[in-house]
Amino acid sequence: MTYEEVCNYIEEIPKFTKKNGLGHTRKLLRYLGHPDRRFEVIHVAGSNGKGSVCKAVSHVLTESGHKTGLFISPHLVCMEERFQINGKNCTKEQFVDSFLCVKEVVDKMVAEGEAHPSFFEYLFAMGMVFFAKEKVEVAVLETGLGGRLDATNVIEEPLLTVITSISLEHTEYLGDTIEEIAEEKAGIIKEGVPVLFDGSNQAAAEVIRRKAVEMRAPYYEITPEQLEICKITGKNIDFSFTSRYDDVILITIPFVAEYQVMNMALAFMALKILSVEFNLTQKQITEALGKVKWTGRMQMVQPEVYFDGAHNTAGILELIKTVKHIGGEKPLLLFSMVKEKDYVEVIRALSEIDWGEITVTHIPDARGLSVLVLQEEFLKNGKETIGINDCREAYDYVMQKKESGQMVFCTGSLYLIGELEKIAGGLKDD
Repeated sequence: MTYEEVCNYIEEIPKFTKKNGLGHTRKLLRYLGHPDRRFEVIHVAGSNGKGSVCKAVSHVLTESGHKTGLFISPHLVCMEERFQINGKNCTKEQFVDSFLCVKEVVDKMVAEGEAHPSFFEYLFAMGMVFFAKEKVEVAVLETGLGGRLDATNVIEEPLLTVITSISLEHTEYLGDTIEEIAEEKAGIIKEGVPVLFDGSNQAAAEVIRRKAVEMRAPYYEITPEQLEICKITGKNIDFSFTSRYDDVILITIPFVAEYQVMNMALAFMALKILSVEFNLTQKQITEALGKVKWTGRMQMVQPEVYFDGAHNTAGILELIKTVKHIGGEKPLLLFSMVKEKDYVEVIRALSEIDWGEITVTHIPDARGLSVLVLQEEFLKNGKETIGINDCREAYDYVMQKKESGQMVFCTGSLYLIGELEKIAGGLKDD
């Protein structure tokens, strides 16, 4: 099969199968010879920030000389982004090879009456096959949806579990309250395995602590009180992290969004917990954190133009903080969102900013909200908008409207950011 045929097959999976239980994923991995047991694992869940933490942890381990796999979801531009080794996507050839390895087993399972793997389950199996074949030392795994029932949760003995910030999201699957969602995320905690978590939300933190005690898992909590921002520039944030031993660590990170302070503190602490395992010094960790790059997360793609994949209310509220800090007067907004997110609340929050102009567009996906729906919702909040259906035309329009010194923020969905990355090509200030 060609690369294009493989991608088409994977994209068609949701049309002919549904989500399976963890027992099915375990059986799939068993048929594959348990590739997931051939390397160490760091497992990360959360509502916001889990991708950033995964990227930072994998980057530091790579910089420290460890062959490191990174499994993330979703991808922005191409599926190969989901499987990275030492910061590089797998090649198309490796992608196809991993797919065929899994397909051979899937065909046998289906012939024996087993269900076909789901979209995410199939990609997860491919990632495990790829990492095992390439002999990575450790893999950092980002959950897809939730935690307890996520396909990645078949990992039996991770070195560490990490839970990032928790907010109301995917309520149709995870529950209607913070406590219920925290319970799902805390489902990745394993017997006796250390867990590190963002303790910003007390209701969520209490659920995680209780689960950690139940599982006899040593737990480490980071609260906002331990973090103090010293300086924010157009490219970096300097902050101090006071550990529970009253040590004050100064860290510089290459981000402008305040939410990355907690994420990078989590990454720092995760690596400190594993410092003996991977022979890491504090200096190695902090220096490598200063060089992390994460596409589409308050990413400056060119001077005064930022892409941010804020995709729920909590993410948008953090984006608004950044806009208020660095946005200047009358910034421009390019926005789109998918149907299952709380777009009503998001648009209400965004409408509090004094935008120079708001442009809405449509994500070329069945899940994307129509331009008309977005315009009507902004109008309910007293905001006129420009509606341009095509993402490329919308981006070109905003860039033509931009005046010297005026900031542009593109946000609302990682799917939108993926489309814009294809157009703009990403950061070029290496």
